[in-house]
Amino acid sequence: MKSRTVNSSDLLPGTPALRQPGLAWRKALRRSVYLVLAYLFLLAVGTFFMIPLLWMFTTAIKPLQDIFKMPPVWIPNPPQWQQLWEPWIERNFTLYFNNTSKIAVLSVIGTILSSSLVAYSFARLRWPGRDIFFILTLSAMMLPFQVRLIPLFLIFKQLGWINTHLPLIVPHFFGGAFEIFLLRQYFRSLPRDLDDSAKIDGAGYFRIYWNILLPLTKPALAAVGIFTFMNQWNAFLTPLIYLSERKKYVLAIGLAVMRDEFQVDWSDLMAISFLVTLVPLVVFFAAQKYFIQGITMTGLKG
Repeated sequence: MKSRTVNSSDLLPGTPALRQPGLAWRKALRRSVYLVLAYLFLLAVGTFFMIPLLWMFTTAIKPLQDIFKMPPVWIPNPPQWQQLWEPWIERNFTLYFNNTSKIAVLSVIGTILSSSLVAYSFARLRWPGRDIFFILTLSAMMLPFQVRLIPLFLIFKQLGWINTHLPLIVPHFFGGAFEIFLLRQYFRSLPRDLDDSAKIDGAGYFRIYWNILLPLTKPALAAVGIFTFMNQWNAFLTPLIYLSERKKYVLAIGLAVMRDEFQVDWSDLMAISFLVTLVPLVVFFAAQKYFIQGITMTGLKG
C-alpha cells in the first residue's frame, strides 16, 4: 500500500498542536511579535511623557547662554552639575522641603489611621443609621473646596491656627470622604470568616481591626497614602491662604515666589523644580505595586 502525506487541512478541528508541526511555532512567533510591539508602544508613550522632565533636567545643567538657543540644545556642553544643588542651598529651599515633608508625612499618618477606622466601622460593623451616615459622608465629596474655604478659615482663625501648619495637618486626622470610601470597599472584599474566627478566640472589635484586618489592607492603605502625599506635596492654594511668614512656606509657594521675582534665573528654577518633582516620582515607583493593586481590588465587592 502507498502511504499518503497528511496535510494540516486534513486534521480534524481540535487536533493537538503537537500533530501540526508548524502551528505551535507560528503561535509562539505571533505572540512574541505582539509582545514586542506592545512594549515598543509603551516605551514610546513613556518617553513622550518623560520629555518635559528630561527638558527640565537638561535646562537645569545648561550654561545660561544655551537655554534659549534655537534649535534647542538637548545635551549641555559642558554640563554644569553644580547648578542642581547650589540654587537649592542658596535660596533656602531646604527649609521649605522640611516644612513640606513634615506636613505630608503627618497628613498621611492621620489620613490612614482615621479613614481606615471609620471605613472599618462602615464595612464590618452593624449599628443603627450606618447606611445613612455613609451617604452623608459620601455627600461631602460633592462639596467643592471653595465652598468650605471661608468657614474653615474662620474656624481656624478662632482657634489661633492661622500662620501655622496646624490647618494643613489636623483636618487629616478626621478622615476624608474619598479615602473612607476607598478603604470601605477594600474591607468589604475581605471574608467575614476572619471576624468570626477572631471573635471565637475572644478578640474585640478594635483588635480585629488593628491586628487582623488592617495588615491585610496594605494595598489600599498604600493607595490612600500616595494620594494624600501627592496632594500635600503639591498643595499651593491651602498653604497660601493660611501661611504668611516666609520661614513657614512650603515648596509650591517657594517656587511661586521664585518665579515671580523680577529677574528669573531659569536654570535655578528648573533645577529646583526638577528636585521637587523627583520626590513624588520616587515615592510612586517605590509603592506602585501596592498602589495599582489597591485601586483595582477596591471595586471587587460593592
